[in-house]
Amino acid sequence: MSFNVQLPDDAGARANILEAGKRMFDKGYCAANDGNISCRTKDGFFWVTPSGFSKGFMTENDLVKVDADGTILEQNADVKISSEIKLHMNVYRHRPDMNAVVHAHPPLSTAFACARMDMNAPVVTEALLNLGEVPCAPFAAPGTPELAETIVPYLNGHACCLMASHGALSWGTSMEQAYFRLETMEYYAKILMLTGIRPEPAHLLEGQEMEATLKQRERYKIKF
Repeated sequence: MSFNVQLPDDAGARANILEAGKRMFDKGYCAANDGNISCRTKDGFFWVTPSGFSKGFMTENDLVKVDADGTILEQNADVKISSEIKLHMNVYRHRPDMNAVVHAHPPLSTAFACARMDMNAPVVTEALLNLGEVPCAPFAAPGTPELAETIVPYLNGHACCLMASHGALSWGTSMEQAYFRLETMEYYAKILMLTGIRPEPAHLLEGQEMEATLKQRERYKIKF
């Protein structure tokens, strides 16, 4: 399959999300139910991934349609919208020229996020041309309104960013561009490591950061 590179209708937006999700899953960019994806339609609405679904096994019926405020317009009764919908809506609010957003946890890029390091060494031309600097946004617990706010300073002038101790976020004028920026980011992280620029030391979660993260277990209904 391939992406619909023009601003799509509802069917095209859903197809784009499923395609990006399958590619992310196949490449190991998102374990279990990690990650979330959204796509703008030509009518100005958005399709987004549900909460608690593997990105490699979604169907069109699992996706949720929202307006620019994140208000649900279409949703099957047995699915819930991603807890990080505000993250996506903040991208579209501050970058109205963007039409797709991809969030995942690709291992090498996420290692830099865990070290809270920007990826900015100009060691490889492809990353320099297609991404430029990849900044790391400050920490906020996953699924919180605070997380959506941490990325705002990095949206203009960048193609993507890391989120501290969390993962990676990319945006684009099309789903193809947003997804390929994620691939390039992970490639860039690998080249940095191979050339001796390593994400060290890792920042260990503790104190308020640990407390805020563990608090989300209740929200996600995680039990052992």
